[in-house]
Amino acid sequence: MDMAPDISVDWPTGDIALVTVGDGGAANHVVTCASVSALADMLDNVIEGGARVIVLASSVEGHWLEHAYLDDIVNLVEGRAATGDPAGWFRCLQILNRGKAVTIAAINGDTSGGGCELGWACDLRVAEEQARFSQPEVIIGAGTGIGGTSRLMRLIGRTVTAEVVLTGAPLTAKRLYELGGLNQVVPKGKAVEEALALARTIVALPPQSVAGMKQMLGEAEDLNQSEGIENDQKISQTLFANPDSLASMKAIQARFDAGESMDAVYWAKA
Repeated sequence: MDMAPDISVDWPTGDIALVTVGDGGAANHVVTCASVSALADMLDNVIEGGARVIVLASSVEGHWLEHAYLDDIVNLVEGRAATGDPAGWFRCLQILNRGKAVTIAAINGDTSGGGCELGWACDLRVAEEQARFSQPEVIIGAGTGIGGTSRLMRLIGRTVTAEVVLTGAPLTAKRLYELGGLNQVVPKGKAVEEALALARTIVALPPQSVAGMKQMLGEAEDLNQSEGIENDQKISQTLFANPDSLASMKAIQARFDAGESMDAVYWAKA
């Protein structure tokens, strides 16, 4: 079986990268170690190439990213080689959640296990209405190893996370949205389009502020509230002192002084 990863990148603008994962050679679009390692490399490459926002999509009908290729796991446990470097899973998580670029999952179909966990690590999630989300590890006899419990619990709360991880049953996009796990639910075929629209909104904002807020979001996950506020203040002080930020604050205050409303200044283009 050919496990060669099929991953492509398009640049809708110079600072937005659309990274699309295709069929990695395994049935049901499960993610092999070879594919996830190649994805980590691609994510690094597009950030080095100037991407400020990455949209992560799938070209496989009916599937976004599914769970890990089980033969990879079995082979690793039994001392044999996997299709690629298993550390690719952790590299992807780190880049998606803590890398320099804002990450948006454009979810066009079902996603499960490790695929879901890559989605939970993204900053934003746009899903098509037919997509389902599951952590089937308990059915397999395994566990959620890269955030399917801990990160999901922060997104939607303990009660429903317990249902997800203890039964393995899928959540619909509609229910996940209502619980706060998705930013948008869109019609079939619209995930990439709407994710790119969201990306364009973000790249139109001051880059130093977007980068600072991404840093705050990621680091806050590991801090208690008092530590988080202290860290927010540390990062915000660097932003206040940024020359571009100072110029922006002066220009905005001048508009307020001239009688413009907040709606006109902040959201007139929305």
